Amino acid sequence: MADLPPLPPPAERRKRFLVYGIALVVMVILAVAGWRLFGSGDGDASKTQSADGKGGKAGQGKGGAGKGGGRFGGGAGGVQPVQAVAAKVGDINIVQTALGTATALRTVTVKPRVDGQLKSVNYVEGQIVPAGHPLAQIDPIPFQLALSQVEGQLARDAATLNNARLDLDRYTTLLAQDSIAKQQVDQQASLVKQLEGTVKIDQAIVDNAKLQLSYTHIEAPISGKLGLKVVDPGNMVHQSDANGVATITQVDPMSVVFTIPQDVLPKVQARLAAGDKPPVEAWDREQKVLLAKGVLLSTDNQIDVTTGTVKLKAQFPNPLGNMFPNQFVNVRMVIETLKGVVVVPAAAIQRGNQGTVVYVVKDDSTVTLRTVTAGPTEGQLTAVTQGLQAGERVITDGVDRIREGAKVEVTEPGAGLRQRERGAGKGGEAKGDGAKGDAKGDASRGEGRKRFENMTPEQREEFRKRREQRESTKQ
Repeated sequence: MADLPPLPPPAERRKRFLVYGIALVVMVILAVAGWRLFGSGDGDASKTQSADGKGGKAGQGKGGAGKGGGRFGGGAGGVQPVQAVAAKVGDINIVQTALGTATALRTVTVKPRVDGQLKSVNYVEGQIVPAGHPLAQIDPIPFQLALSQVEGQLARDAATLNNARLDLDRYTTLLAQDSIAKQQVDQQASLVKQLEGTVKIDQAIVDNAKLQLSYTHIEAPISGKLGLKVVDPGNMVHQSDANGVATITQVDPMSVVFTIPQDVLPKVQARLAAGDKPPVEAWDREQKVLLAKGVLLSTDNQIDVTTGTVKLKAQFPNPLGNMFPNQFVNVRMVIETLKGVVVVPAAAIQRGNQGTVVYVVKDDSTVTLRTVTAGPTEGQLTAVTQGLQAGERVITDGVDRIREGAKVEVTEPGAGLRQRERGAGKGGEAKGDGAKGDAKGDASRGEGRKRFENMTPEQREEFRKRREQRESTKQ
């Protein structure tokens, strides 16, 4: 049998027992202190709940009011603040949207009609000019000389014709006196006719020379806006030039070409056949700025089989130049108007597993879920074709906090938060952060110990201060 280790001396054993005893006493003291702290807190919270009365009602679990909130609490049976409006009878426009391209009503490339040297350009880039406004001038001297030449030829042939006519008169007189042969008279008459034809040709040549001379003065054929300059004075211009001397676009009024689905076409054709041109609006790319309001002019004569769409053309007044040729625009066209239908704000329409629903506030301020049939939407309003009557109130804000049969109170926009704060004050809570409200609600349910352990030192100090205030008030 192995030898046992020697026992420590008596003095050392006494010292060890002393340490154990001191440790035991410290643990007892800490236990008593902890029981006083947490046990007293639970009791105070329970007393506070029964004393305050309103604080024990279901309060909001998350937020500034806390679970011990008052009148607008979020638990079962609490009154929820919501915003609601009454359904009313109105008109809803069925709007067809489309993408379109603005096009000038007319576009003309002004080309020279005669060849020559450009002498001057008489317009400013971007200028709006009326029809007949002088645009450019080609050197007219060569055309003036050509005109003078043909005018001289006309004068010569006209004199020859006049002499031939005089001879014919003499021959006719001599023939009457039987002094000359009839054949000579006939020959002279034929010569007069030949010279008359020559004079007509000369006159046409003169007129053509005058026309060519007038072409050296280039004018605007239509009213519109001029583009950038394409040629400078001193250059030779020709009738075959592709760019011409200027480009004019008629921008007032302005046209827009857009496409719509072929399924919508019958409604549009019905309105056009009745002489009612649907109103059309043109908006910018971001659909934030209204560019112009106009009417539909016509539809194309065939449907695009590749896309199943048809082209339409609308016309817009454009006195301020808000629309520009080839500009991309968003088109909104009213193809039909539903008159006398029940309309509600679009925010009241909810969609879920039950389909399209609204929350209706009954006369006893409770909520019921109603399945409805939603129609078209225009702006902030949506038509309800079935399931709702005019005058019934529907909730537009706060539906995430309610359920079937919940008690609600209709508030003005923006008043919900203020009322919840006032309700929290009636429930015994001072206005504070969400952590204070949570601590109060947990204490009302006997969970003060767990909540206290999760508090920060600052929150614990605040908890103690509130408890002391309640105790001083009861005294």
